[in-house]
Amino acid sequence: MANTPSSKKRARTNAVRNDINTSRRTRIRGFIRKVEEAISGGDQTVAKDALKAAQPEIMRGVTKGVFHKRTASRKVSRLAARVKAIAN
Repeated sequence: MANTPSSKKRARTNAVRNDINTSRRTRIRGFIRKVEEAISGGDQTVAKDALKAAQPEIMRGVTKGVFHKRTASRKVSRLAARVKAIAN
């Protein structure tokens, strides 16, 4: 357990940041899930709209430190490729 005042504050800060990051990560997963459901539904227009909504949220996760930049780019790229493949 934390003993010094600074380590106690650090423990409190870590708990708050953990809650915030968890909610951000969950929110982003929800957007990704909507894209995947649209892809499995087979409707390209719905999937494109869902991807347009999801992409800024995923990249916002990068700026907030939830995801690494390359991880987010990989997720967006793979989702875009799957949306594009629906037409074929």
